[in-house]
Amino acid sequence: MSLPISPPIEPMLAKVFATGDADVRLPEAPGMSYEPKWDGYRCIVFRDGDAVELASRGGKSLTRYFPEMVERLRERLPPRIVVDGELVVIRRDTDPPRLDFDLLGQRIHPAASRVRMLAEATPADFVAFDLLAVGDDDLMAFPYAQRRARLAEALRGVGSPVHLTASTDDPAVARRWFTELEGAGLDGLIAKPADIPYAPGKRLMLKVKHARTADCVLAGFRWHTSGPVVGSLLLGLYDDEGRLHHVGVCASFTARRRAELVDELATLREEVTDHPWADAGADGQTRRPGAPSRWSGAKKSMEFVPLRPELVVEVGYDAMEGDRFRHTAQFVRWRPDRDPRSCGYAQLERPLRYDVTTMLAGSAGSPEAP
Repeated sequence: MSLPISPPIEPMLAKVFATGDADVRLPEAPGMSYEPKWDGYRCIVFRDGDAVELASRGGKSLTRYFPEMVERLRERLPPRIVVDGELVVIRRDTDPPRLDFDLLGQRIHPAASRVRMLAEATPADFVAFDLLAVGDDDLMAFPYAQRRARLAEALRGVGSPVHLTASTDDPAVARRWFTELEGAGLDGLIAKPADIPYAPGKRLMLKVKHARTADCVLAGFRWHTSGPVVGSLLLGLYDDEGRLHHVGVCASFTARRRAELVDELATLREEVTDHPWADAGADGQTRRPGAPSRWSGAKKSMEFVPLRPELVVEVGYDAMEGDRFRHTAQFVRWRPDRDPRSCGYAQLERPLRYDVTTMLAGSAGSPEAP
């Protein structure tokens, strides 16, 4: 490629400004703009004529995994451009349509035949939110407000599956987005000061994320890779039929705390019979928290130490992905006062439903009740 900027380029990042719910504080400054935080794969697109390259946040190529997107970008982008954005997969068979990170994750597959099949079955969309170069112009040193204006000009009239992300400079609109758009699968807000350049790897943007707590059943743990200390706690929630579902893990303990947990959980390792996850996965209803995935790899052991499900732990989390926590939960405290059987899905706050395609079309209407 003969672009002003060549891959690989590390994307510019964001640091956490605030976490909370509807009344969360937003960063405010003259010229500050706010955008939805899309929940997908960060991707910098390089196009030079017929050549198109999709680069991941880590600098690896995503091009072979999204052949349908390569063709659409070639059709819809200017002939010479470098644009930062997010690859997402939209579940259009749901009511209303929403982002689905699990389906997006399935797109990364080593078999070419599988890649082609998934490109047809679950095609991706690309949401653009920053412009690094266009034509012969390197825009990385330009302030964000100018880059945004050039991006809107470059993508004027662009059509699905390529989108220009919504943006507002009104904090009141941004707060409404923060509350309502979670129901479309979005992950919070990104706040961008008007004068920031595009600085690879630097956290010059600000992110505002959701934060909640839940009381979960502790049903097992995994050993840490460093030795015989606790690596992560395995969390469960009961459904209406009384099945205990594996919903995620709690981790990020200090080395000292990992060692202490071994002793604290010792009695729960004794006389473990009829563990609720002994046959998980075989019944088609629950997911066994021990099988390796394409992310963990076959060499990484995902086996766990079962515990009697008698202890409740309160954890912090930001969002759900289907019936599980989207990210690793954070330990808050033990809840010896809670009956494990009372820890069900009903306690979780469910966001309003919102049609993500409405947001991509540039019209943020009112969400539906769940």
